[in-house]
Amino acid sequence: MPRNISFALTTDQIKDQTKTVTRRKGWWKDKRGRRLLKEGDILNACVKCMGLKPGESIERICQIRVVDVRRERLSKMCRIGYGWPEAEREGFPEMTGTQFVSMFCREMGGKPDQEVTRIEFEYV
Repeated sequence: MPRNISFALTTDQIKDQTKTVTRRKGWWKDKRGRRLLKEGDILNACVKCMGLKPGESIERICQIRVVDVRRERLSKMCRIGYGWPEAEREGFPEMTGTQFVSMFCREMGGKPDQEVTRIEFEYV
């Protein structure tokens, strides 16, 4: 059974399939130090997976297949030539990489120099 991954902030981008990359503070290794994701893994893209109120249930949008997974500093998005295309792949074509980093830190917490997991995927 595929694991669920939440796209609460980018539900529309998943539904219209304009998002092909996501950055996460976690999703790298489990408590035993084993990698959580690898190329080819299938995930259920959901609106919300955690913090559901009583009576709420998980709303699955679609399935995605992991194409690439790696760790990188969030601040890499501030580089000219890298940030803008990556922001577009994240589903935010109107943002620069620096604007995306600011939004990520505001919404998810953390600092621009933190390492995040970059997950590239395709729609199944």
